[in-house]
Amino acid sequence: MTERRIAVLGGGVIGTTTAYFLAREGFDVVVVEAREGVGLETSFANGGLITPSMADPWAAPGLPLKLLKWAGREDSPFLIRGSALPGLFSWGLRFLANCRQEPWRQNTGTIFAIARYGQQMLEHVISETGIDCQHSSRGTMRLFRDALSMEAARRCADEMGALGLPYRLLDAEDCAELEPSLSGVKAELHGGIHFPNDACGDAHMFTRALGNVCAGLGVEFRFSTCVTGLAVERGWVKTVETDQGPLETDHAVLALGSESVGLARKLGIKLPIYPVKGYSLTLPTEGWNRGPGIPMIDDGRKIGVVPLGDRIRLAGTAEFGGHDRALNKGRTDNLMRNFLALYPDFPNAADAEPWTGLRPMTPDGIPILGDSPLKNLSLNVGHGHLGWTMACGASKAVADRIAGRVSEFDLSAMTLARF
Repeated sequence: MTERRIAVLGGGVIGTTTAYFLAREGFDVVVVEAREGVGLETSFANGGLITPSMADPWAAPGLPLKLLKWAGREDSPFLIRGSALPGLFSWGLRFLANCRQEPWRQNTGTIFAIARYGQQMLEHVISETGIDCQHSSRGTMRLFRDALSMEAARRCADEMGALGLPYRLLDAEDCAELEPSLSGVKAELHGGIHFPNDACGDAHMFTRALGNVCAGLGVEFRFSTCVTGLAVERGWVKTVETDQGPLETDHAVLALGSESVGLARKLGIKLPIYPVKGYSLTLPTEGWNRGPGIPMIDDGRKIGVVPLGDRIRLAGTAEFGGHDRALNKGRTDNLMRNFLALYPDFPNAADAEPWTGLRPMTPDGIPILGDSPLKNLSLNVGHGHLGWTMACGASKAVADRIAGRVSEFDLSAMTLARF
């Protein structure tokens, strides 16, 4: 490998972990980030869940009928706005094609593999660097209010169980025993599933701390700098064009999340990625002593409840509306209502901090990693709702590829060539 100077385009959790692994290989790395610091877009206030157990893609059998049922409902977990069209058309056709049983099963296996590898690499980085990101390894619990929903989830868990994912079926009593704060709503529950190997943590805390580690390794960060294009000669990237001037590089890594699509389009590269808006609320827990100790996903209410030190993170919903980043108060109010239905005595609802971000989703739920049509442009994009889970594994595998190292993780099912 003669390429020594590498430009990583994007300073979210994906770009920062990419920079870390490349710097560990001895490369001269510069990170170009439009915001004033790392991790300030989709990595800032996501759900905080590290969940190989959620490797089953959204494109699943039965979802098309659910989409019809949810159409036009502001409180629906999947909301497709008119502004999503026509940009959603070709992506949506690919998405629907992956809703069949066999593609879903294959995609689940591929996603589970990178999610589990990502979790392993994350734990390695935390151990190696001593980063504090309020990481907790108590697993996650999924709650169900009816037998039909729980049975569908059990079948999905069986698929991943065959791949090595441990899980335990719970009745309502078991749920309240594992998480005593649920005792007040135990009568509403049919049961749950505990995934003991899942974890949680603050992605922004991690990214910010890892950015400091990277700086100590010699990584240069160019903040408040927008990438406007790439100058290409004979299939090679020569220069990264920015609003602060050109940057010469030997190799570039595209890690701009949903914004990767527009930049790639200028190069004649089509990335089938759609920005899917998610919402979160972050709540202080001061003065409240009966909060949850284990992250929970309430299937019936479509909400994640994640303890992060002295805070609770509520997350959920998927909104298809293009690149619109506006906060919709109705969506965040719905998150709060669902949380208060679980915990009506919560005292700090007025102090909630709302947030929204765009998940870069591929039609099959699998990220796009590795080589691109340009000889010295690598891709680390399209991680969807599992970016925090996959980040360290995806970035380690991409860095290995750039370094010419035989990776312990096979990227062959995750390249752009599959589209």
